Amino acid sequence: MLVVRPARSADLPALERLAGTATPRLTNLPAHRDRLEERITRSQRSFSRAVDFPGDEHYTFVLEDRERGEVVGTATIRAQAGAVDAYYTYRQETLIHASQQLNVRREVQTLSLSHEVSEASLLCALSLDPRYKGTSAESLLRRARLMFIAQYPERFADLLAVAFPGFLDEAGESPFWASVGEHFFQRGYQEINHIAGVRSKSFIAEVMPQFPLYLPLLTPPARAAIGREHPDHESALEEMLAEGFVRSRHVDIFDAGPVIKGERERLETFRRASWHPVRIRPAASLPDAEPAMIANQKLGEFRCVVARYALSPTGQLMLSPEHAEILGVEEGRAVLAAPLALPDAIDALDEGEL
Repeated sequence: MLVVRPARSADLPALERLAGTATPRLTNLPAHRDRLEERITRSQRSFSRAVDFPGDEHYTFVLEDRERGEVVGTATIRAQAGAVDAYYTYRQETLIHASQQLNVRREVQTLSLSHEVSEASLLCALSLDPRYKGTSAESLLRRARLMFIAQYPERFADLLAVAFPGFLDEAGESPFWASVGEHFFQRGYQEINHIAGVRSKSFIAEVMPQFPLYLPLLTPPARAAIGREHPDHESALEEMLAEGFVRSRHVDIFDAGPVIKGERERLETFRRASWHPVRIRPAASLPDAEPAMIANQKLGEFRCVVARYALSPTGQLMLSPEHAEILGVEEGRAVLAAPLALPDAIDALDEGEL
């Protein structure tokens, strides 16, 4: 039995382990005990706080395997990416250089420092035990956050964003950072990535050039890395594109990894989610049905599981006693359900950014 729930203090050792095994190491999930402890405390405050609009709340969740008694994954929502410090990215743009005298007109691709993503809610800091990758557990951990947002929309922005780790070479270094940031910081990618995770990313913008970067002046490997995800995150990106997210013109300022975004009401989980009263029946008597994410209505005691989307003729969702116990629901209580399966991914650029 796998369940997504809010993180608690006892989960700290598991979060340390997950941060240390993340591939690649995540800026927003540093393998630093004090920072992770602060993350849990901040999350607990966010869950207990009365919120009317998104601010500096962070909601950290864990995936628990109840049979093994282990926490095997974690993921976070930042209610507003730039609530405290601006959330900087590079925005891909096109400049036109023309001369009538020389009869020359050229379009040149550039990168400009931007903080437009600061207003969005950010899905981030996801790390999963390798034993569970490629299973429904991965989808549950990634998309249970959407089930939470669907129930508490006032806590989040209308626009959601996800920043994916960028391409690294065989030595674990970023060709983009080597061609851009390293000239200004004189530190390697892994070192600066660790510093940004322990501190704040805002110091990057204070040193990085404020003027547009002309792509033809970068090395070919650096140009090729722009908007390219880390190979270990290809399937994750594909799933979020199937969810309804689209590529933006924004990329990460460290490794140029892609930043995708989606209006929450256009995402599949939000469009297809439905409320159903619960009917508890023995597991052996439940009819075959497609799997679905099922979530309860408890803010601080939020729970989300994968179970059969088995409906009675009157629209009741039939749950086993085990699933009902995990969700903390009784007969007649309403739960939110959304199909786990998604349509084929459409890899598109946001129409508003064309």
